Amino acid sequence: MISEILSDKELTKEWYKEVKIMADRIINMRQLLVNNLKQLGSKRDWSHITNQIGMFCFTGLNPEQVTVLREKWHVYMTGDGRISMAGVFTDKVKYLAEAIHDVTK
Repeated sequence: MISEILSDKELTKEWYKEVKIMADRIINMRQLLVNNLKQLGSKRDWSHITNQIGMFCFTGLNPEQVTVLREKWHVYMTGDGRISMAGVFTDKVKYLAEAIHDVTK
């Protein structure tokens, strides 16, 4: 229960520490995605990915590109191009970048 955590200084401290770890991981995934897109030769400005905060990211992809990602690459996101960065992992970020690069060439 959150009131138990926030009413205990040690538990609150640990909770903030864990939240920071999760937030840093998402920030790192955003940067890795952009780095991989650049390494693949993308000429687009992907700074909006690293400039955003939070678990979700607007990629800037249109509905047609999202459909190709889903059908060809099995990458799933909302129709407006929003993706959960919490669901992006180090071992899959290159694959995601390859898929995005493919639909944005």
